[in-house]
Amino acid sequence: MLTRLDPALREQSDRARRPHAIVIGAGLGGLASAMRLGAKGYRVTVLDRLESPGGRGSSLWRDGHRFDLGPTIVTVPQVFEDLWAACGRRFRDDVDLRPMDPFYEIRWPDGSKFTARQDTDAMRAEVARLSPGDAQGYERFLKDSERRYAFGFEDLGRRSMHRFLDLVKVLPTFGMMRADRSVYAHAAKRFRDERLRMAFSFHPLFIGGDPFNVTSMYILVSHLEKAFGVHYAMGGVDAIARAMANVVADQGGLVRQGAEVDEIVVRDGRAAGVRLTGGEVVEADVVVSNADAGHTYDTLMRNVKKRRWTGPKLKRSRWSMGLFVWYFGTKGTRGKWADAGHHTILNGPRYKGLVEDIFLKGKLAEDMSLYVHRPTVTDPSAAPEGDDTFYALSPVPHLGFDDPVDWSAMAETYRRKVQAVLEEQLLPGLGKHLTASEVFTPETFRDRYLSPHGSGFSLEPRIFQSAWFRPHNVSEEVAGLYLVGAGTHPGAGLPGVVSSAEVLGKLVPDADEVRVR
Repeated sequence: MLTRLDPALREQSDRARRPHAIVIGAGLGGLASAMRLGAKGYRVTVLDRLESPGGRGSSLWRDGHRFDLGPTIVTVPQVFEDLWAACGRRFRDDVDLRPMDPFYEIRWPDGSKFTARQDTDAMRAEVARLSPGDAQGYERFLKDSERRYAFGFEDLGRRSMHRFLDLVKVLPTFGMMRADRSVYAHAAKRFRDERLRMAFSFHPLFIGGDPFNVTSMYILVSHLEKAFGVHYAMGGVDAIARAMANVVADQGGLVRQGAEVDEIVVRDGRAAGVRLTGGEVVEADVVVSNADAGHTYDTLMRNVKKRRWTGPKLKRSRWSMGLFVWYFGTKGTRGKWADAGHHTILNGPRYKGLVEDIFLKGKLAEDMSLYVHRPTVTDPSAAPEGDDTFYALSPVPHLGFDDPVDWSAMAETYRRKVQAVLEEQLLPGLGKHLTASEVFTPETFRDRYLSPHGSGFSLEPRIFQSAWFRPHNVSEEVAGLYLVGAGTHPGAGLPGVVSSAEVLGKLVPDADEVRVR
């Protein structure tokens, strides 16, 4: 006599027969990869050492204040919309995204300001207000930016660059677009006013690059802002991460927090699973690492002989700068400091000299430039009623220099310097309103995110550390291992890490093509 199998048991049995994919790390790149793999039919397990999903895009709560720990803006919503669509869902159903207007305000020590907006006429007016003679240069810069966007983001950034022939084919275009020229050098070609040169060249700092040395391909960010706008996710980027984790769960996947991977298990030259710090071994048909590429090769694959990403090569590589971030709350200030918007950039007296201290000399300078985030302008849920939440970010040297900063001794001293700059330039009387406070230094990034040298954005995106020269999305060291996230192609930033998962989706075969171990 035949009996009908319970639907729940049938689903459980079908799931057990599907090939298993492990994703190391629940950062945005890892969660996006899990979603892509789930859509391709894999049984997915995400393993993450932190207490909640999101990695650097997660948040902390202190005394009713939500501190968004990492990225604060969304510049290309389309990459999220495409990701959700691949899973048969709508991004806007799960995330409330709000356009910013203005995007941000840049301030200089002489009191001058530049307000960035999406509207082209408004931007022309801002350029002309600061430097009437640079209006024509702005028009040319926009066209330069659009061309580099089409090539660098829509083409190279959304496909794998792991074959050397792929690099050879694009070299003529790189040459034509003067990829050898730095972002700052290109801005200097188009603008005579030093303030505008800064305003149109600083963007690589948001992905860990030195504007005076990073390839001019990254001026494409100006087109991203103009074409797609700058957005804020209500609830912070943490809300996006949680929505992604929910999609993974709805697909039948599992996100395990507090599960730290100690080693990638390799058998017969192929990734076969992972070993956790407690000794547990989890078998897999596919392994995806969203851990920093340097940590993946140097630590998680420490017992594997490597051909390209060896310890000495990683030590010779150039890493992005470190970050000092002060998260703080203020009491009874909603409506106070009316000219302090959602995003403000406070320039110090030096631009090039400060960048050289940070990236080349490894020196903690006396002066600083700050990015100030005030989410409560848009999202009151980030603080108790009537209060405000902020963070102030200062680029600083990473820990890999010969005489690194001892942040255990310097953190409070430096925080006080940051407070003094804020009180002088943006938030007068700040000290009288301070409540909750939290500080992240490069040592925090090293210990919390296992970031080599405590760098904020993994490998610096210089020309010889980009595209084919960057760690590939499919490992050249062992079969069955894939890499995503800031340290891989196409690079750091939300669009970059989410696009790395899109590239992954084109490299990994569909689940029905894989023989289950």
